[in-house]
Amino acid sequence: MEGRGDSLDPSRYPAARLFARRLEAHFAPAADAASIEALIDAGFWASLQREEGYTPEISLAFLPRDRAESPLLLAPPLPLGPRALAQLAPAVERPGIHLGVWREKGELVVWGTTRTVPVGCFVLEVVGPGLLVVKHREREDSPKFRNLAVFEGDQVKVLNRATAEAADLPVVLRALVGAEVRSTGSELAGDVVLRLAVSMRAHKRGGTLLVVPAGSDAWLESIVRPIRYAVEPPFTELAELASGPVDAEPDPIRLGRVVDALAGLTAVDGATVITDRFELLAFGVKIGRPDGRLRAERVSFSEPVEGGTPVILAPLQLGGTRHISAAQFAQDQQDAVALVASQDGRFTVFAWSAREGLVRAHRIEALLL
Repeated sequence: MEGRGDSLDPSRYPAARLFARRLEAHFAPAADAASIEALIDAGFWASLQREEGYTPEISLAFLPRDRAESPLLLAPPLPLGPRALAQLAPAVERPGIHLGVWREKGELVVWGTTRTVPVGCFVLEVVGPGLLVVKHREREDSPKFRNLAVFEGDQVKVLNRATAEAADLPVVLRALVGAEVRSTGSELAGDVVLRLAVSMRAHKRGGTLLVVPAGSDAWLESIVRPIRYAVEPPFTELAELASGPVDAEPDPIRLGRVVDALAGLTAVDGATVITDRFELLAFGVKIGRPDGRLRAERVSFSEPVEGGTPVILAPLQLGGTRHISAAQFAQDQQDAVALVASQDGRFTVFAWSAREGLVRAHRIEALLL
């Protein structure tokens, strides 16, 4: 962490100042450290407000009004401040709406709203009380955003997606830990997995999703029989959407509904099983250790954050039964992957690392916010 060297005002959010210059290095010249600090500070204190009992959920985009497409303009603009943001929140809490912020006459103001932001624009999303995410749009040909930093109270995670351990994951899952995926088909598959992970967290019941190789039934060795909710024949609607023409993306509304329906199955006690082609095979299954296999007693745990280094832990240190059984499954089925959502929002991907000879546990909820 780095600051400016001057004393911190206790009435302000210290983490905003400590990390503003680091973020400026990424967004310059479009956003300066002083503006970044002011936006994070206002967003943090707004997140602690209550408006008719609701916590504000807002997105702030730092750009001038003349760079926005079809902007909704406020007359006059509002001074940037926690109370103003909290009061505006009910009108702009739907996904895809950003409050535009820029300097006018030397002061930061909220000039209105926009639904589109340019590539590289500084965006701050207020997710919950004390929980903020800094993100940006990566490419002109994509509306998707990439998280850069997560502020949660006095803890700040600056994300580092160029992690060596990403190479150990199957290509369709690399998007979850930030490895670049070049082909259009793989990029769509990565987006589907990302959507599934986000939807699994959203139901807040916790759950496990097992991704196994298509055309192989080896995974059955690690499943307790009988399977209560087997799907025969496999349900293929999501597979058909994910394997469409490479030059045409699937209908986002239909895709979202199918993803949510499948992710909802993970709320049932037990694990949900899909192939790496997104064919649904079963849900509510119980994971067991095949006869003669060693118990999974160690995993290499890591997060895709700056300064993060893998540490060796027991699966029990990561969570309860879900985490223990997921680690066991990944150890026994080394060409499969287990995704685990905890009720408290934590999200972990378990995958075998041939390079290290043990299971890697990737904690990635910071990428899903």
